[in-house]
Amino acid sequence: MYKVIAKRLLKAIPLLFVISIISFLLIKLAPGDPVRNFVTPNMSPIDVERIRKSLGLDQPIYVQYFLWLKNILTGNFGYSLQNHRPVLDLIAERLPATIGLMGSSLLVSFVIAIPLGLFTGVKKNSFFDRIVNFISYVGISMPVFWFALLLVYLFSLKLDLLPSMGMRTVGKDSVWDIVQHGILPCMVLAFQNVSVYMRYIRSSTIQQLEEEYVQIQYAYGASKKTVLFNHVLRNVLIPIITIFGLSIPSLVGGAFITETVFSWPGLGSLGVNAIFRFDYPIIMAITLLSSFMLILGNLIADILYGVVDPRIRMRG
Repeated sequence: MYKVIAKRLLKAIPLLFVISIISFLLIKLAPGDPVRNFVTPNMSPIDVERIRKSLGLDQPIYVQYFLWLKNILTGNFGYSLQNHRPVLDLIAERLPATIGLMGSSLLVSFVIAIPLGLFTGVKKNSFFDRIVNFISYVGISMPVFWFALLLVYLFSLKLDLLPSMGMRTVGKDSVWDIVQHGILPCMVLAFQNVSVYMRYIRSSTIQQLEEEYVQIQYAYGASKKTVLFNHVLRNVLIPIITIFGLSIPSLVGGAFITETVFSWPGLGSLGVNAIFRFDYPIIMAITLLSSFMLILGNLIADILYGVVDPRIRMRG
């Protein structure tokens, strides 16, 4: 197992290398100038060029890339052009907020989607099943930012029940205050995931209930509850692990959009601000970290295959 994991991580290195090249080229070819973060109205063109040279922006693109890559390999991600602080320090400050938001939304998604999918699968074509299916269609088709704005309008502006911005209230330092700020962002991320996971669990449940082994269990006198939770559920979880791996990119992207709407102090809001400020050291660092999170998430999904079904073994 450990050898396979190490082998998969080694295979990720060339992929991260290619991603870094493409990202670097896109950033360099995009309109805008990072030097403007340092320019003041009183500066002369000579001063501006001096700043450009000090940042290494006067070098050819390939030279700039290999200098950046050399620094990355030594653990130096550079300094933010906007905040004038080490990039790693900024990421270390923001990463826990992003992981907390994504983790809580995933937990809520599975807690809701698994029983809901099982129940609608058992009660196929019932009134409840049709209502839940309609809501899931809405959740899949609705843009994340639109749903976020809708929740802000309803729960913050109209009902004044939940805060709409940030992670903490100034002057308060309680866990409950953080939870209150995190409810709306978590709802936004979880809604789409619940809609996707629930539909797959429902269809898998319907398929499993028609299998021969279910009828055999009933013939031996097993109850519906025993068959559903001891046999059907395990087989239903296997395709859900696949969906979990495939949904990681949308989860990361949705988290970044959600953080921007709610001013959540995570990597997403940091990255969006960096894009508008042409702060390419932060953009490159977040791009690499996000890519690594996607690779790691798919690796975790492969590991979970073996946990849910021991007959499945990871292959390098």
